[in-house]
Amino acid sequence: MSQPLWHGVYPAATTQFAADLSLDLPACRKTLTALVADGVDGLILLGTVGENNSLRPEEKRLALRAAVESVGGRVPLVAGVSELTTDRAIEYARDAEKIGVDALMLLPAMVYVPTPDELVAHFRAVAEATKLPIMLYNNPPAYRVSIELGTLERLQPIENIVAIKESAPDPRRFTDIANRFGERYTMLAGLDDVALEGLMLGASGWVSGLTSAFPRESVAMVAAARRGDWTEARRIYRWFMPLLHLDADHDLVQSIKLAEQVMGRGSERVRMPRLPLSGARRADVIARVEECRATRPVAAAAA
Repeated sequence: MSQPLWHGVYPAATTQFAADLSLDLPACRKTLTALVADGVDGLILLGTVGENNSLRPEEKRLALRAAVESVGGRVPLVAGVSELTTDRAIEYARDAEKIGVDALMLLPAMVYVPTPDELVAHFRAVAEATKLPIMLYNNPPAYRVSIELGTLERLQPIENIVAIKESAPDPRRFTDIANRFGERYTMLAGLDDVALEGLMLGASGWVSGLTSAFPRESVAMVAAARRGDWTEARRIYRWFMPLLHLDADHDLVQSIKLAEQVMGRGSERVRMPRLPLSGARRADVIARVEECRATRPVAAAAA
């Protein structure tokens, strides 16, 4: 593995479905290999954008195997752990490790809103069930619970909890975490329309939704930030922002998959209860994608 874990651009990869909404493994492989060919540094599999909770247990394992077979060893593969109960999360984490992914992205248990004690217990139980490094996923708007600094304090002794994907809309969190914990937790920006702010404030990477549609531009922006060329990074960021705002909306999965389809990188098909975008919303997303396609940054094209 040439790329270090938790650094650079990690698309939150979509899961592709056939016309009958069955799992389309060849299309999943094609989507992942195309992203790797365009220079991304790692992949998030079966996260929110990957419709984790729309898949049956056996489908999740099939999707992970397909990813390992198609791009394993080329970039780090991080599997989302998004289950209803702690027991199911433990079982899935163990299976993901056996299948051969490189790390886990661990979410709070779905639906139930935990107390701080319950959240710590859930994270600890899953972490103790696997040797894989774990990135916690903090997204209070989506999952109705915040991983507070006190919770991170209590999790410090657990050695394989090593990173946090920060998707709270308040970029002050990056500084608060750095001030409290130093380098104990690697931070990754997780909300697309505050991604550059996160990189400026100490995030080592970006877990991105819209990278699935425009990977080269995403790679170019993070590369500019890494070398301290903030003028270039801002230029790409400002070009990208109308699309990046979609990541903060509740229909982000449909929007991102539609953007992929417009760019010839995948299908917009989603499983119910989600429905493909329609009407004014669909037209708005297509217009944003087409505007970005027509005005792509020169630096990204050169990359």
